[in-house]
Amino acid sequence: MRPAVLFIILTVMIDAMGIGLIIPVMPDLIREIDKGNLSEAAIWGGILATTFALMQFAFGPFIGGLSDRFGRRPVLLLSLTVMALDYVVMALADSIWLLGLGRVIGGITAATGATAAAYMADISRPEDRAANFGLIGAGFGAGFVLGPVAGGLLAEYGTRAPFWAAAGLAAANVLFGWFVLKETVTDATRRAFSWQRANPLGAVKALGELPGITQLLFVYFLYHVAFAVYPSVWSYFGLAQFDWSPKLIGLSLALFGVMMAMVQGGMLRLVVHRLGEAGTILLGHLFSIAGFAALGFVTSGTVALILTPLAALGGVIPPALQAMMSRVIADDAQGELQGALTSAAALAMVLSPMVMTATFAAFTKPDAGMTLPGAPFLLAMLLAIMGMAVFALRPRVVTQSGR
Repeated sequence: MRPAVLFIILTVMIDAMGIGLIIPVMPDLIREIDKGNLSEAAIWGGILATTFALMQFAFGPFIGGLSDRFGRRPVLLLSLTVMALDYVVMALADSIWLLGLGRVIGGITAATGATAAAYMADISRPEDRAANFGLIGAGFGAGFVLGPVAGGLLAEYGTRAPFWAAAGLAAANVLFGWFVLKETVTDATRRAFSWQRANPLGAVKALGELPGITQLLFVYFLYHVAFAVYPSVWSYFGLAQFDWSPKLIGLSLALFGVMMAMVQGGMLRLVVHRLGEAGTILLGHLFSIAGFAALGFVTSGTVALILTPLAALGGVIPPALQAMMSRVIADDAQGELQGALTSAAALAMVLSPMVMTATFAAFTKPDAGMTLPGAPFLLAMLLAIMGMAVFALRPRVVTQSGR
């Protein structure tokens, strides 16, 4: 594996580790700062996640456009540098508002995923893109294995320890990338920066003029709204339903990450080869629907650990959708596409945490008429059903000549 490709995979893995490191301690950290109960902490957790995602939504196409104009290398290295500083701010935060400021800064600079995907598109043949996007997903999954486990263990040293660890990992990756990352944007593929397209609505409008893209973007969005149920409520769900400790929450997320890494790093290539991108997307939706339905009613922690990997099999959906859309987009607009996809995923994270945590709070508060901690997963199931229906009824996508 080339060092630059290794850097790209490590970048998304460290991104995921940074997220996973802090998830197990967020309920305790928010209660420590705000002095509230678990349901109130879940609401604040949703607000913080939504703030982060709102910044990603607003700035995703802007960063993607910058990478099309100035190159992937400077955008990736600068984003990682600011990310490391952001974790330091959060490690020192002593109020909800300072945590919120950290999420604003982190959301603006969270361009690494989109730019990493654009880099991978730059170096991949069209027929290899689904599998190579899967490598990025595998890196993310591996990060979700290591991050929650490390976060749960580091929680033994206090609620701030995981933030310092995340800052150190991001800084180390900047140093590695400085030496190994080569630029892939050339004069032939460099694209002039356009303020008109450097916003979510402008980017989606421009991409939506291509046949079939609008429906695929919507399916991508619905998947991320449903999938966001995990980072949004899993810690609170595990605590309320099974009385799990931060360490057990971290281990459960690690199990999910193992499956995601296996699915996207290895299984995806075989499934796409056998079923094609469209068949892979439909199969992924079926697994997601089954997994969400099961988690909606599970009452045993052991059974939940057995069932969680089922939903992870839905992880074949995003890379297959990315590959399908990248075939329609010209080479000089891959960054714009990935920026638009980042905005779609971010918009999902704007809406989903608030909806999912509010659903969780409504079904777990002391005066709830019906106690059902798994209610957010049933909502995710309905969204997955909708996404599968939209995809099945989509018009045919017209690809670029020779792509």
